[in-house]
Amino acid sequence: MARPKKNNPKKRLNKSAAQSGVVKDTTFRQGLADGFERSRARVYGHKMRRPHRSFRLTRRRDYNRSFKMPGYLGFTKYVLGQLRKSKWSFRLLTLFSVVAIALLVGIMSQDMYSSLQDALAQTSENIVGGQVGEVGKAALLLLSTATTGGLNQSPTEVQQVFTVLIFMIIWLTTVWLLRNQLSGNKVRLRDGLYNACAPLISTALVVLVLFVQLIPAIVALVAYSAAVATDFLATPLYAVVFWMAAGGLGLLSLFLVTSTIFALVVVTIPGMYPFAAIKISGDLVTSRRLRVILRLVWMALNILVFWVITMIPIIIFDSWFKGVAEWASGWPIVSIALLIVSSMSIIFASSYIYLLYRRLIDDAADPA
Repeated sequence: MARPKKNNPKKRLNKSAAQSGVVKDTTFRQGLADGFERSRARVYGHKMRRPHRSFRLTRRRDYNRSFKMPGYLGFTKYVLGQLRKSKWSFRLLTLFSVVAIALLVGIMSQDMYSSLQDALAQTSENIVGGQVGEVGKAALLLLSTATTGGLNQSPTEVQQVFTVLIFMIIWLTTVWLLRNQLSGNKVRLRDGLYNACAPLISTALVVLVLFVQLIPAIVALVAYSAAVATDFLATPLYAVVFWMAAGGLGLLSLFLVTSTIFALVVVTIPGMYPFAAIKISGDLVTSRRLRVILRLVWMALNILVFWVITMIPIIIFDSWFKGVAEWASGWPIVSIALLIVSSMSIIFASSYIYLLYRRLIDDAADPA
């Protein structure tokens, strides 16, 4: 008669541990294999969506994409027409921006503006024998005011945070108003302010990525300041090498920022994640980047012309009026006008970028 086998708990425990180790090892290997396959699929999809390769000539058949767009003047007229359709909402948004910046950030004090004006008057006497003219003085004063801070000469960290926050609110509200307007809905500023700021955190992350992409250009600017201070550019060979390197850094930032600007629009879509928006916007401008950059440069030129034809007459009038009426010498006319023009420029730029994005989307969806 066979003796029954005895159950050994120790052997059973060792066998279970061995099997568990095999399962864990198999699961780990399978996880690595799955992760590798996902990475390969992601890289393959990226290559399929974007035909360009580094240091390799791309065939025209691979990168030729449609760009059905009105002319530069026609598209600018289209943007202004969309703004006029809801002019009261955008006027109130401009007023909201002016009040928010004035209260939370501040404006240039009249004493500081007067000191800039006096310094320019003394300097202009040495320029072409003092024959600069009132328009030239106004243009130089506008350039000095805009490049030295404009609204606030020495903003604190809190004021800088408020500036970025107000900019994002204006951006999101403008996009929300235009999106609902193009959908045929009646838009109101109150609804825009209440509903547009839902993707504020996602937009902040995209803005952070945008700042990171601007680091090469910032490095070039810092290097330029150091080169000017040390007379590094006095040597022609050094100057050529420096400008080549600085130009390369600037082009790198421009290349990266072009698609991220449209990510600020894509991220406002409900349920959209920031890095998914960056990927979608990158696919959108692929093989169209240069034409998109030219459109953005045209937008900047429009804003520059608007500043010139608006602010220079105001500066001339301010100088004349305060020369006639000394009791008005403390009125910050130019500072308030500069704040209004800045707010209008932000709204126009936001509208231009959003409507350009819509045209690119409609062009990509057109089967023809």
